[in-house]
Amino acid sequence: MRCPHWRQLPLDLVREARGRSASGCVDSAVQCQLCSHEGGEHYGFVDDPEYGTALWLRWCGTELDLVVLPDCPVVGSGPDGEGCCLFADHVEQHTWEAADPMEEVPCTS
Repeated sequence: MRCPHWRQLPLDLVREARGRSASGCVDSAVQCQLCSHEGGEHYGFVDDPEYGTALWLRWCGTELDLVVLPDCPVVGSGPDGEGCCLFADHVEQHTWEAADPMEEVPCTS
């Protein structure tokens, strides 16, 4: 199950994200894409600035910043070889491991 925490981007970070975005369009609020957790850092997907990386909003408490992280290179062992939609060296499960089979969770990256 995905983390239920959301964070709104302050206007200055929205402007910065638009400048770093490949599309120039970014959401003003993001949901943490990690597995459900309470403490520590949260990561919300913002955009794909270039192949093999993603722009993330990272927050912990009131501290937040934009970071470009390399994509997670791990591919599932199933017949479709589903790739993980998170960043390299993330904690916890890969996105295909965390999905509830009854809940459809789209890949955001």
